[in-house]
Amino acid sequence: MPAESGAWSPYLVGLLIGLLSMATFYFSNKPLSVSTAYARLAGMVGNLFARVHTENLKFYQDTKPNVEWGMMLVFGMFIGAIIAAVSGGEITFAWVPALWDSRFGSDVSLRLGLAFLGGVILAYGARLAGGCTSGHGISGALQLSVSSWIALACFFVAAVATAHLLYQL
Repeated sequence: MPAESGAWSPYLVGLLIGLLSMATFYFSNKPLSVSTAYARLAGMVGNLFARVHTENLKFYQDTKPNVEWGMMLVFGMFIGAIIAAVSGGEITFAWVPALWDSRFGSDVSLRLGLAFLGGVILAYGARLAGGCTSGHGISGALQLSVSSWIALACFFVAAVATAHLLYQL
């Protein structure tokens, strides 16, 4: 249900995420999160190239690198993002968004390199914090977890600081 501007209403999306989170707890007794799914995917890739090493890592002894519900959630998020972008009229095929171009130029390799570096930092932080933004910000906050509320506050502070550094200097 796109709004008049094309983008989906954040209130509707928030409501749907809340309902999905409650349904996930009800039907599977698991929180809505994805960082472990990415770690499992990394383990599956590790098994392809260095099986013995991957199997000897403590994390993969406790968390087997296999396809499970979290990976299906990641796949669903990808499909959902495409549906939202297409139905909201916001899909572009630009490698460098206009805002980035106006601030940092049109170098595709810089944009992709920094996006990759940001993803690595985000993944490391998610593993270090014991969960990602969806795990802490949605599921943990829904359960009134103090550590999740602290993590959520830190996410917002870091996002505002990063945006300020990138676009206000």
